[in-house]
Amino acid sequence: MPHVAEWKKEEVKELKDLIESHTVVGMADLSDIPAPQLQKMRQSLRGSAKLKMSRKTLMDLALNDSKKSNVKVLVDHMDGQPALIFTDMNPFKLYKILEDSKTPAPARAGSTAITDIVVPKGDTGFMPGPILGELQKIGIPAKIEKGKIVITEDKTIVAEGDVISRDVAGMLTRLDIYPMEVGINLKAAYEDETVYTSDVLFIDEDKTISDIQKAYTQALNLSVNAVVFNSVSTPVIISKAAGEALNLAFNAEILTSKTTDLLLAKAYSQMLAVASEASAQNAEAVDDELREKLNATASAAAKPAEEEKEEEEEEEEEEDNEEDAAAGLGALFG
Repeated sequence: MPHVAEWKKEEVKELKDLIESHTVVGMADLSDIPAPQLQKMRQSLRGSAKLKMSRKTLMDLALNDSKKSNVKVLVDHMDGQPALIFTDMNPFKLYKILEDSKTPAPARAGSTAITDIVVPKGDTGFMPGPILGELQKIGIPAKIEKGKIVITEDKTIVAEGDVISRDVAGMLTRLDIYPMEVGINLKAAYEDETVYTSDVLFIDEDKTISDIQKAYTQALNLSVNAVVFNSVSTPVIISKAAGEALNLAFNAEILTSKTTDLLLAKAYSQMLAVASEASAQNAEAVDDELREKLNATASAAAKPAEEEKEEEEEEEEEEDNEEDAAAGLGALFG
């Protein structure tokens, strides 16, 4: 039996103790994180989570030898430069904290773009020189304007999933474009015999809020239509019932304190319609008082039409004046 170094045994024991003493165990990837930034991230997690780096073989042994059921599945997510995170906070909260702590980083030759990398149009701040040819060489449309090199249109220089070339990486840094992110990538997290992968841990907050609002509206609509009384639906149900009762009373011509004014206005309108028809057939069919009411109604209806016609005529007159002015200027310079 080969001899196992004592420090390795102690390391595995420490890892197992941490696994057993925390409700949540995460598997993270620390690839490409500079040492100073990693130190800051460790400090930001102090008091809420513990980050532990070790050899892959030792982490594998600790996870497989743990008493916690199913925690060994984390071994399948041991990618890049793995590390274990131990905490008692909700795994979704842990994921969000780690994502929020990520910082922009310059592109590196050979790295894969995590999203489309777009170079925006505008003044680069560079004076005319060899950089113009370098921009054009990698496909960025640029020219000289007012003594400065200007990018003439937005240009997607690297598509999501494509590898960043050395020339592109160098130019992006010179343009102060930092398309990459540096931070702790939580690949998976274990809690209560369940392992949550990063795609599950990611929550689109805007979409989640929108979904909750939509569900609330749909639930309220269902309870109102099903006449289910609760603190939210009751005022809506009562308001709906009052509206339906008023509509029914109005159509049935039942006089109440709410319908009287509406029914009188309806009757008055119908009376004027009948009088107008009768007057059209025989001018003597209506008396002077009623004729005045008809004329007043007709004048009120005609006034908006006249105003609209006047506005159209004013617009046409302005256009004619502009054309005359343009013709005059043409004559001067012809």
